[in-house]
Amino acid sequence: MKKVGVVGLGNMGRGMALSLKRAGFDVSGFDASQDSVQKLAAEGVKPCASIAEMTGAVDVLILSLPTSAIVEEVVLGAGGVATNAKRGLIVIDTTTADPNSTRKVAAALAECGVGFIDGPVSGGPKGAATATMTMVLGGAEDHIAAVQPVLSAISAKQVHVGPAGAGHVTKLINNLLTGVHLLVTSEAVRAAEAAGVDKTRLIEALSGGSGKNSATLTNYPTWILNEKFDSGFTMKLMRKDMRLALELLRSKNISAPVANEAGRLWAKSEESIGDAEDFNRIVQFVDTH
Repeated sequence: MKKVGVVGLGNMGRGMALSLKRAGFDVSGFDASQDSVQKLAAEGVKPCASIAEMTGAVDVLILSLPTSAIVEEVVLGAGGVATNAKRGLIVIDTTTADPNSTRKVAAALAECGVGFIDGPVSGGPKGAATATMTMVLGGAEDHIAAVQPVLSAISAKQVHVGPAGAGHVTKLINNLLTGVHLLVTSEAVRAAEAAGVDKTRLIEALSGGSGKNSATLTNYPTWILNEKFDSGFTMKLMRKDMRLALELLRSKNISAPVANEAGRLWAKSEESIGDAEDFNRIVQFVDTH
């Protein structure tokens, strides 16, 4: 499986396409933005004029898209993957998506003889560009084995967590924890500063103790303390992931008072932090009501 197509050439898709190219794959790219397509064409990624053109030409198709609705349109819509795929194609969806939508897409593709893996990623644009991401995978073992060289070319670690949909369940739970960690760590930082403790030294201390979490280990040192706020992941996307995670918990009748409060705060932050802002800006949000 040497011919790989990437649909969605934003921060993540671009990095994956270039990582595949470096690994020796024949890589094609498609995006709604022709500017994005042409920029990658200059770096050796073959431009495709349509999803139909790409789908009929590749062995593996990677989706890097913002939402489940867009994934469904790309796969099931007119001129989409389902109506143009050759049997034996394997689709890898790296979107952080609704697991119910994922299972719907997987079932539709199975009827066309197309394999489907939900493989959401962690590591951000830098991880995509350097092939150091972690992927959580949902799908059949034989499909995952068939595309292992592709997975290894774009990520440093892969964990198979179950059948189709399981990858997206796991990623939503991961992002829920990230959202909670950022909120509670920001409260801890404000409390320590009010008590006279330097926040930089606080984060260093917490990261070596039992209170360490993703915010103390990664977010604060990389994007917050230096006020760069340039992780490449937006408030809009994180609010979407928090909403999907809470919908998942509610659908399974899970008691989750802490998660629900975190979800309320992320939703309320929309009043003062714009969708396009970096998601780490949540540490600047204070609920005054």
